[in-house]
Amino acid sequence: MSISFRYWDDCVDPQDMEAMWKEPEVCTEWLDAGETTGQRVHLSRDPDGQPYLTQTEIKAVADIIVRRHFDMRIDPEMICAIAELESGRQPLCKQYDRKSKETTLGIMQVLQKMAEWLFSELGYRSYEVEGNPDLLYRPFVNVYFGAAYLKWLSNFEQIERTEEFVVRAFKGGTKKATHKSTLSYWKRYSSVKESLPSRKHLDGGPSLNEAAGSAAPALTDAAGSAAPALTDTGAAYTYWDSRASPEDMEELRGGVGSCGGRQNLTILLRWHPQHIAEIILSKYFSSREIKPTVLCALAEIVSMRFLNGVEPRIGVMGIDYPTAFWLYTELGYRAYRVDSVDDLTKPFESMYFGVAYLSWLYEYEGRERDPQFVVQAYLGGPKNVNVLETGPLWLKFEESLSFYEGTKRDQASCTIL
Repeated sequence: MSISFRYWDDCVDPQDMEAMWKEPEVCTEWLDAGETTGQRVHLSRDPDGQPYLTQTEIKAVADIIVRRHFDMRIDPEMICAIAELESGRQPLCKQYDRKSKETTLGIMQVLQKMAEWLFSELGYRSYEVEGNPDLLYRPFVNVYFGAAYLKWLSNFEQIERTEEFVVRAFKGGTKKATHKSTLSYWKRYSSVKESLPSRKHLDGGPSLNEAAGSAAPALTDAAGSAAPALTDTGAAYTYWDSRASPEDMEELRGGVGSCGGRQNLTILLRWHPQHIAEIILSKYFSSREIKPTVLCALAEIVSMRFLNGVEPRIGVMGIDYPTAFWLYTELGYRAYRVDSVDDLTKPFESMYFGVAYLSWLYEYEGRERDPQFVVQAYLGGPKNVNVLETGPLWLKFEESLSFYEGTKRDQASCTIL
């Protein structure tokens, strides 16, 4: 790709930059990160060097676009949740669908032909997108056309549509808005939307189960005692420096660069688990040839990368308190203390005990186990592994793993250790 954004100023007009600086939360975040008014503002970047928008930034873009062009008739949080699901908030994201032979672009993954149709047929002419698809990589442009499409869907065939219809139609088209193929997307969207900082439900509020449907089965091999409840701090925001030690933060910054201590932490970006896994594996499990992508795939299944997990699982790796406490006291995995469930909502701690549990399963009952057993045992408990009953868990894992390995162009066979 020839397009490359290093600064916000590379991908927005001057008036849009002015509007961003006027957003109080954006101004605070940028100043805290060392940016200065009148100077070019850096885009955050992932370990592969790809730019992304923080949750504060995408919320501001959505708010500005909705206020400016749609008279507040679209929910900005809908835009934020879709941007999270579609691209991980990466403006240069580009995906090709082999089945439809179409390419989606940008932060909301907008089709070029759809943007041109909105421009030429429906009068959305604020950005001259015809014949210039590269404009869709710009956050304001992409969100504008994504929002226009959402507005059109909301009154499809002159019928006022539900939020569920709109979201599922955005993903699969109007013909699949009620098809089972888009149901899982709706559930993921609901969970992501509930996790947004503006919802203030990080530690209190409705459980993620209520939003996302049933969660994966809990780990079953630990002591069996009830885990203490999560502490309700009443906090609206959670930050990296409240969920990671200074040493871990230093390691994280070393690979991520722009991961500031005051960056809001609600749901991990797709590259966060992999970098944390690489750190944990290199420091504490160097003798185990466990792939970081395997841990990412497990995290995707058990928690969808939510910081607090998806009930009844705790944390990004879904390790429950009895299991972690047993690994700590009985098996000697003591690089991190585990005094309460709150400790397991810290990404490094959750990853550490997740790897420890995976290592133990690999030699369950004193004999080497194959990857399929290990994965199914991790997801459902080693005493519950049954090829017929837990086989779908393995298939789900393979699907998740192929996504992570595919992003790295790793075409190797599915191996774990």
